[in-house]
Amino acid sequence: MAESTKITVTVNGVVHERTVEPRTLLVDLVRDELRLTGTHVGCEEGICGACTVTVDGTIVKSCLMFAIQADGAEVTTVEGLTPATGLSPLQEAFRNEFAVQCGFCTPGMIVAAEALLRDNPDPTEDEVREHLVGNLCRCSGYLPIIAAVRAAAGARQEA
Repeated sequence: MAESTKITVTVNGVVHERTVEPRTLLVDLVRDELRLTGTHVGCEEGICGACTVTVDGTIVKSCLMFAIQADGAEVTTVEGLTPATGLSPLQEAFRNEFAVQCGFCTPGMIVAAEALLRDNPDPTEDEVREHLVGNLCRCSGYLPIIAAVRAAAGARQEA
């Protein structure tokens, strides 16, 4: 058996030191070790996007990344996008546009959409669709999800 490795990873602004086995996935570190269960485990093949987080600002499917690859990195989960005072403007838009059905895909969608809005503050409908192609919704909630991202972009433009 391979030896465990000590890593330091900053998750949602908090520095964590952990000893992990080389095969430990980032999603398992986030959910099982750090108890941040907003990041969901879906397909475990990087297809569904339920496990989407950002690592140093880049969207990552955490079921495809080993925890040791995040050593020294800044990881942001959906919990890191939620202000202590309530919901973020994007989360509010998801609620207001009824973009949450079963909710399983929602955390990954929000992480991916937040990254889009960070890089493109006023995306077109087509740009939203293209950006969220790696996040699947089995409830067919894409139209409200797209509307929510566009509404959040509009709210940010007004602010």
